[in-house]
Amino acid sequence: MGKIVFYEDRNFQGRSYESSTDSPELQSYFNRCNSIRVENGNWMVYERPNYTGHQYFVKRGEYPDCQHWMGLGDSIRSCRLIPQQHRGSYRIRIYEREDFRGQMMEFTEDCPHVKEEFNYHDINSCNVLEGHWVFYEQPNYRGRQYYLKPGEYRRFTDWNAMSARVGSFRRIADFY
Repeated sequence: MGKIVFYEDRNFQGRSYESSTDSPELQSYFNRCNSIRVENGNWMVYERPNYTGHQYFVKRGEYPDCQHWMGLGDSIRSCRLIPQQHRGSYRIRIYEREDFRGQMMEFTEDCPHVKEEFNYHDINSCNVLEGHWVFYEQPNYRGRQYYLKPGEYRRFTDWNAMSARVGSFRRIADFY
């Protein structure tokens, strides 16, 4: 079971709201979010309601200001608990073109630099066979983040990206 606490001010000050489930709308609980404490679980927090806008992966720990979760501002309007994975298997297939066409590579480990491994920096489709993953827009796990749960993603818009540019990706390991 997960638990996340949002605070309106930095350093865990001001009005707070605690959640242990997915929340598509948080605006009625706080006006802004400047710090987060994750007591249990892995979470994606979103800048807009209904799991839209910029998204940020946060695991167990303390985030005293938005820079600690790579946030672009103080707007957090929804959150999603990432299901705990009981087996440790991870497998993802990435494709050069939409609809699973072009060059394909399968990964079971994190990839800090897509261009070095894949010879391309664009991933236009992917199939998450096992585990939960995060795509990052830039190498070395930086930039915009995109959560991928098991399933098929026929084009980059299926994971809510604005472009096919993926610089790195990593597995979401359990931190419970």
